[in-house]
Amino acid sequence: MQKNKLAFIGGSGIYNLDILKDIVEHDIISSFGKPSSKIIEGKINGNSIFFLSRHGIGHQISPSEINYRANIECLKQLEITDIISLSAVGSLKNDLDPGTFVIIDQFIDRTINRKKTFFENGIVAHVPMANPVCKILMDLSKNILQSLNIKNSYGGTYLAMEGPQFSSKAESLLYKSWNCDVIGMTNIPEAKLAREAEIRYASISMVTDFDSWSMEHEEVDLQILLETMHKNVQKSKNFIENFSDKYFSNIDFSSDTTSKILDTSVVTQYENWNRDTEIKLSNILKRFIKDNNVSKK
Repeated sequence: MQKNKLAFIGGSGIYNLDILKDIVEHDIISSFGKPSSKIIEGKINGNSIFFLSRHGIGHQISPSEINYRANIECLKQLEITDIISLSAVGSLKNDLDPGTFVIIDQFIDRTINRKKTFFENGIVAHVPMANPVCKILMDLSKNILQSLNIKNSYGGTYLAMEGPQFSSKAESLLYKSWNCDVIGMTNIPEAKLAREAEIRYASISMVTDFDSWSMEHEEVDLQILLETMHKNVQKSKNFIENFSDKYFSNIDFSSDTTSKILDTSVVTQYENWNRDTEIKLSNILKRFIKDNNVSKK
C-alpha cells in the first residue's frame, strides 16, 4: 500500500513556508514542461510535507499562464497522495466576509484558455467530478480551523473565472444569482487534473474582498485586498502546521475512491493507445498500468 504524502499548493501571498525545517528542493521537469516553482520538501514536527508556489516565487505567473498540468504531474512524480490548495478569493455572500476561510466542495468552471486534461492525443478518460474534493480532507480542515478559532464556512461553490481582471458588476451579480459562494481564478483546472492524477484534493479559499456585486463595496480595492491577504497568510501557516500534525495520525482514506479512479475512467482500449501519448503519460498512468496489467493484454 502506498504511503500517504501531503502537499500544499500556495496561492496569492503564500510563496514560501518559513515554518519548514530540513528543507530539500526538488527541481523537477514534467512531460508538460516546468512547474510554477521548485517543489519544497521540509519537516513540520518531524513529518515531511511538500510545498508548491502556484504563481511562482514573487508572484510572477498570472492565473491563465500557470502550467497546471506540469504542477500536478510533478507532484505525482513525488508520489503525493493528497493536495491542500490554499487560495485567495472574493466573496459572493454577505456572511462570508474578508478573513473567512471557506472549505470548498463544488466548482463552476468559467475558464476559457486552459488545458484541462492530461488525456488527449489517442488516450481518452472521463473522470467523475460530481464530488470534486475529498470529504475526509474537508472534515479534517474544518476541525483544524475550528481548533484555531479561524472563522470558516464548511462547504461552498467556487466560481472559477479566467482573469486576470476582476469581475464586472454584471458578472459578479450573475455569479451571485447562481448561488456561488466565492470567486477565484486558479482552482480550475487544478482540481480536475488532480482527480485525473488520482490525487485527493481539498480547497481552502481565503476571502480577501466582496468582489464587485455589493453596493457597499462596488469595486475590489487592491490595497485592502493585499492587507487582508497578508493577515490570511499568517493564519494559513498556523493551519498548515496543525493540519500536518493531524494528517499523519493514521487517517482512514479507504472510503475515498480517488486513488483508483482511472480504473473506471479510461475508455480507450490499450491496443488502440497512441504510444507517444502513453510515454508522455507514464507518470499519470503508472499505477493504472501496473494494477490492470494493461501492457500484457
